[in-house]
Amino acid sequence: MEVRAVAKNVRLTPRKVRLVLDLIRGKDIEEALAILKFTPRAASPVIAKLVKSAVANATNNHNLVEDKLYIKACYADEARTLKRWRPRARGSAAQILKRSSHITVVVEEKE
Repeated sequence: MEVRAVAKNVRLTPRKVRLVLDLIRGKDIEEALAILKFTPRAASPVIAKLVKSAVANATNNHNLVEDKLYIKACYADEARTLKRWRPRARGSAAQILKRSSHITVVVEEKE
């Protein structure tokens, strides 16, 4: 049985979040949390919290055993983009795109 946890509108770009998600895809929960603890990226604490939430969903809502869980899938989709403007030379302006992402973590029990 698959159990998922989703974090929406996280103010991190999907491109940078995917770099961290690629490190933990397919790993056991303990190993994934250890990797996230020592990964020096801004997305690491957010993803660690999300993995813990997915494990809590699995154990409390679906009665799965925590020791048998692994990360089946994890992905980051693009969320809304905040558009801001920066003044440039000669009275013009340049657009700044502040991107955000929806992060999903899916855990499943090993057989």
